[in-house]
Amino acid sequence: MNQHTAPVAVKDRFESLDVLRGLAVLGILMVNVQAFTMASNAYVYPPAHMDVSGANLTVWFLTHVFFEMKFITIFSALFGAGVMLMVGDEPDASRKLHFSRMTWLLVIGLIHMFGLWFGDILVTYALAGFIIVFFRRMSPAKLIGWGLFWITLSGLLMVAIFASFVLLPENMTAVDVGMAYTDEQLADLVNAYQSGYLQSRIPNALNGLGNILMFGFFGGRIVGVMLVGMALFKLGFLLGRWSVRNYVIAAAIGLGVGLPIVAWGGQQAIAHDFALDTLWLHTATNYAGSLLVAFGYAALINLACKAPWLKLARLPLAAAGRMAFTNYLTQTITMVFLTVGGVGLGLFGQLERVDQARLVILIWIIQLIVSPIWLSVFRFGPFEWLWRSLSYGKLQPFMKKSEA
Repeated sequence: MNQHTAPVAVKDRFESLDVLRGLAVLGILMVNVQAFTMASNAYVYPPAHMDVSGANLTVWFLTHVFFEMKFITIFSALFGAGVMLMVGDEPDASRKLHFSRMTWLLVIGLIHMFGLWFGDILVTYALAGFIIVFFRRMSPAKLIGWGLFWITLSGLLMVAIFASFVLLPENMTAVDVGMAYTDEQLADLVNAYQSGYLQSRIPNALNGLGNILMFGFFGGRIVGVMLVGMALFKLGFLLGRWSVRNYVIAAAIGLGVGLPIVAWGGQQAIAHDFALDTLWLHTATNYAGSLLVAFGYAALINLACKAPWLKLARLPLAAAGRMAFTNYLTQTITMVFLTVGGVGLGLFGQLERVDQARLVILIWIIQLIVSPIWLSVFRFGPFEWLWRSLSYGKLQPFMKKSEA
């Protein structure tokens, strides 16, 4: 069995990949929490649900600038890198395992999407994974070229949709174009989630189907970022192989250019009170700027991984990264328990953005504590073990004592 068809041993892991993955899986929760706790349109049109003023507006702005699309971009790039790490330039044997992994990821994703939460990313990743494996033997330059092509195509389509609001008659409202809800629609939605699990499955299923259909329109962003991630893996950027000087330059460019662009767009959204005809501004600036910010974040993490004095600080993040699949799914389980009635507390529609941020920080702390403790006993997180066992077609060793 070659190195690509065997599970990666701890000693063979790239610390930078684990730390980056840990940071990404924690960071995306700060964005996802909005879709767990509020009506889904509030993600793209904040006034659609709950308060967006004062401290809540500040939370929205900080989330928009530092989190939205940044950590999912890192996560997607790492997925592409993971395909290279697993399959590389190997022949059909490794590709067969890859397709098995993607098939089971799709199955788990569909269960996650319709059984728990419509905002699932696993289905999208599985579908993209079936595609990107055929690009793996390309040179870094070609991977980046194709990646940027698909990213740009999706971006132009997305911005065009929001820019079309400029053409709307002045008397058209956010409710008229489906960006907001009537009081009755909002009350029905909140009641569905607060009433019980079965009642919440109808709006959840409708949103889930919408997300699957959107892959055909906006999946280019995910596929493109994965291709760039494959290139950055080949170039050694994601593996910590660049010099300190080059990582400093990358961080300075990514953050120095990206953050001001995204912040300006967020300020424009606030200044225009999220007017429909200006939504394209912060959408476009964040779409482009998030790529630079994610690149800058990744450069900073690689710098941190080169500093011996930060080793203890990196350990919890690396453990969270090794358990990213489990941490992602347990975030969903936790949020469903908190927000859906019947099976949980039914807090949907009751947590303002400030409360959402506090909740996310609490979950971060718990996962950073639990992950290293779990991995001190077990080889994998429980869902990583399940996915591996299904992909290989046999139970994988689980306990640390079985590692030999």
